[in-house]
Amino acid sequence: MNDDSRAIVEDYPYEVGGNAGQEAKATVVAKTPPPIPDYLQDTYWWAYVHPKSVWVFEREWLVNLILWGNMNKLTCAVLDELDLQPNSGVLQVACVYGDFSNRLASHLGQSQSHLSIVDIAPVQIDNIKKKVAAHDNISVHQQDSTCMSFPNDSFDETVVFFLLHEQPEGARRKTVAEAIRVTRPGGRVIFVDYHGPKRSNPMRYVMKPVLALLEPFAMDLWREELPAFIPADIKPEQIASSFYFGGLYQKVVLHL
Repeated sequence: MNDDSRAIVEDYPYEVGGNAGQEAKATVVAKTPPPIPDYLQDTYWWAYVHPKSVWVFEREWLVNLILWGNMNKLTCAVLDELDLQPNSGVLQVACVYGDFSNRLASHLGQSQSHLSIVDIAPVQIDNIKKKVAAHDNISVHQQDSTCMSFPNDSFDETVVFFLLHEQPEGARRKTVAEAIRVTRPGGRVIFVDYHGPKRSNPMRYVMKPVLALLEPFAMDLWREELPAFIPADIKPEQIASSFYFGGLYQKVVLHL
């Protein structure tokens, strides 16, 4: 796969089934990029939209510091959860600072599986294309997580890593619904994000003012369990939740 395979693609034909998520042989159709949502512009311009944001945050040690030393544990929690057959298709919803995407792509490479990554911010799209350039099993798509253009049941597994806490409730609910829609029956959707920690956890009192100031939507995930944002008409076969670092972080796996 040459560099063109990692270009921004929209309305790409996907083969649904054994090769879900794999790039089909097709011509890329140029389209007007989707607009950046107001909440991202207004609340997270400093972290994801500003041209200098990548220079500041694209440092593995800083990402690990922000997560209180838990980046590797939470990444492994995703990798260990994946149950991949040969030529599986996996979707990562939103770019992640640090080495998460490279580790995910390497893990998928062991089963000749393909990773599709979507993000809405041009700065993040440019950064991820450079960051994963060494992998030949990745495609990058500029799309809004609340209204992705993939057909239903396009992927075997979908991963949403620390995105939901950055979205207001309406966008969060749409992202959850879209992640489920594009994942095939029998597949899984894996969420990793913040969670309200135990009252005995001192990080509860450290993180509450920090999140309230810098990540105001994150407090929704302290007040509500993540499955509460699943649309009422969607009934996963199973929901499995795990908690880390005294309950400050969570992994929720939907078995569809």
